[in-house]
Amino acid sequence: MPTYTVATSNLNLNSKKQKEIAQGITKIHNVVTGANTYFAQVIFNNTKKNNHFMGGKIVKEPSIFLLGQIRSGRSKKIKDKLISDLKSIIVKKSKLDETQVWVYIIDLPPSQMIEYGAVLPESGKEKQWFMGLSNKLKKKLSALEK
Repeated sequence: MPTYTVATSNLNLNSKKQKEIAQGITKIHNVVTGANTYFAQVIFNNTKKNNHFMGGKIVKEPSIFLLGQIRSGRSKKIKDKLISDLKSIIVKKSKLDETQVWVYIIDLPPSQMIEYGAVLPESGKEKQWFMGLSNKLKKKLSALEK
């Protein structure tokens, strides 16, 4: 499951904006990678005032940092599109300048990730993984797809 952490600095996103950004990130991850939407989770953190520094100086302008931890195994072309589209949705929904948006993607081997109590499948093998889950978990995940 990709875990996307959105950290804001000198900017407070209301719950509506957070929802729009979370939905945008989820849709982009789904469309670009082909992974089910229930694999994507988005977590928001707000940096306290005067707790963000660059070059040893306090940053005063608003910024958004998106850190995505995704399963490895995708091509450079897919990751390039993913990172570009993620930047675009953050810029669009936040109305910040693109120079105020930072996006990082980290690849993790699926065998080193457990979610929903199971080791994650390799990219492209989500259907087989899903079929091996309990009926209760299948129902839960299917509800997240709607």
